[in-house]
Amino acid sequence: MGGSHDKKNKKKKRPFAAFKNYGATASTSGSLDPTSNASAEGAESRKQPRVPRRYLVAGLAVATLIVSTVILCLWFLVLSEDPGNGNNITSPGRAPIVDLNYTVYEGLSLSNGVSAFLGMRYASPPVGDLRWRAPVEPLRTNTVQQATQFQPICLGINNPYPAGGQDEDCLFVNVWAPTNATSQSQLPVWVFIQGGGYVSLTNANWNGAEVVQKSGHNIVMVNFNYRVGMWGFLASERVCEDGDLNAGLLDQRMLLAWVKTHIASFGGDPNHVVIHGASAGAGSVAMHMVAYGGRNDDLFVGAMAESVFFPAQPAVTNLEYQFDRVAHQTGCDSVPRGSQLSCLRGKDVAILQAANHVQQFPGRPDPPLPLFYFTPCIDGDLLRDFPYRLFRDGRFVKVPVLFGTSANEGSVFAVNADTQADVSNFLRNNYPHLSASETDAVLAHYPLLPSLPNHAPWFPTASQAYGEATFICPNVNVLNEIHAGMLSSATTTATAEASMNTTNITSTNTQTDQPPIFAYRFNVQDEGNTAAGLGVPHLFDAAAIFGPDNIGGASASYKTYNAPIVPLFMSYWISFVRMLDPNPHRSEGSPVWRRWGGGEMDVAKDGDRSGGGMSQLVVETGNTRIESVPADERARCLFWLSLGDTLEQM
Repeated sequence: MGGSHDKKNKKKKRPFAAFKNYGATASTSGSLDPTSNASAEGAESRKQPRVPRRYLVAGLAVATLIVSTVILCLWFLVLSEDPGNGNNITSPGRAPIVDLNYTVYEGLSLSNGVSAFLGMRYASPPVGDLRWRAPVEPLRTNTVQQATQFQPICLGINNPYPAGGQDEDCLFVNVWAPTNATSQSQLPVWVFIQGGGYVSLTNANWNGAEVVQKSGHNIVMVNFNYRVGMWGFLASERVCEDGDLNAGLLDQRMLLAWVKTHIASFGGDPNHVVIHGASAGAGSVAMHMVAYGGRNDDLFVGAMAESVFFPAQPAVTNLEYQFDRVAHQTGCDSVPRGSQLSCLRGKDVAILQAANHVQQFPGRPDPPLPLFYFTPCIDGDLLRDFPYRLFRDGRFVKVPVLFGTSANEGSVFAVNADTQADVSNFLRNNYPHLSASETDAVLAHYPLLPSLPNHAPWFPTASQAYGEATFICPNVNVLNEIHAGMLSSATTTATAEASMNTTNITSTNTQTDQPPIFAYRFNVQDEGNTAAGLGVPHLFDAAAIFGPDNIGGASASYKTYNAPIVPLFMSYWISFVRMLDPNPHRSEGSPVWRRWGGGEMDVAKDGDRSGGGMSQLVVETGNTRIESVPADERARCLFWLSLGDTLEQM
């Protein structure tokens, strides 16, 4: 696969062009060019006795034979290393090779018709003076680099250093593409942003080969690493002065720019990229929709969010204490404030990683510790306001979206609360600006619930309250704001068009003209989860999206009684990637996935119409269907929306 390089050599066989990129000297060696020293030889011949013509002819014949032999040998040498034949990323029996202009990578040819390129650099190592700065372009190399195994992921919070499989040098990308793809294939591209609460990478290196295969080899799959924890989200005005805030999000933007530039070399369409995130990755999807006040940099045409995650995301001015703590814990508080960031950049990675740990928020000294200590901040540039406000004000990139959550998002996060006071303390430790009276209002919405196996009496309440505050209600509220913003935009466009064509005004169906919105609730029951009192926990849907063999640690039920849900759910996601609509390529017999806010008024089973227009796909084994968001859940989500400023979400 040559990408832009091949376009420059349409009349030449690609192996020679690729060979030059491998650092070969054939193009510069004078011994391979019989005319390179012609002028020198001519001058010399005027000084030497005349050579008989028959000897010149014989010498020329020998030289021609030598040159032809060398070129033939080089030809076969290059064929053994390069896929050749135009722009294919591989040929039968050979490892796939791709030329990205800055590096040539050799990947893996898999048995299912998919080529995998693992551990490629999309940016330079963010070490030394590049710490807490926006990522920069990767360095050029003159040799073929192996892309046959995953590389280290970024250092997470609370881990020692060295830590197996983690490192500061971590900005790597993985690509899966059909083996027979070419740079003219223009296949839809699925970019997955992993989660981990912005403090770790917990969905690293999920295998994208199966979704490429199950798409009929009609998509390209991408996932990657980005900086997290202190390395990605350390915030302070001192970082602003000589660096960049939200470095982890800037890594993601760099990756999307890399995809825009290079994905055609793998067979992908740079103008049809769909971003998908899980948990913090889903929150990142929302951040990219509102980035730079909703500026559209043409990096994606669709967005999928799996358990959108909205923790507290304060303004940078409220986070100086984090930098102060890191400076103190690394010994950099002994230098002037203006030199402290430089001091941190000069520290050994082990010293810095020792400071990359969770700590209490100011004013909340008692346990438990907060779940997510380092998160994105409002920096006035990339993130110019709280996300809810940006969505509410219509300052977001308006593309088709598919958002959803699991039924019991909070169960793997909540404190095992014995008392109502335990629930209150847990919530305030994670949302530290909640007042006592506001927490009392929360508990009024979340009374004591029926008990669950293996848990204390107030655990179900803590689980539901945290799950809805942090995942489920951000999902519902953001979808409502997206729908309102898109409807407003469509109406404005229709009004403008009508004013310019007053002689032929026709009605405009803004419901169908606006980009579609699709929502889901994943409610697939698992005997092990039920026995553990977890319900349908956070990201339990991931195995049904990517396949249970591809994510690590998937429930065995996906191979037995829940096996039918995998092709059903996976096909919806593949269809959205391909068509920006989950329906055209859905599996046979599966229900039509209706739009959020579209079509006729939805009626819940109990006849309550208050959920009208908020359609979501309920995914259950043997009973996948469409329903509206229940009225009581909508009421609780409106309550959380009213606390947006306090939670530092809105």
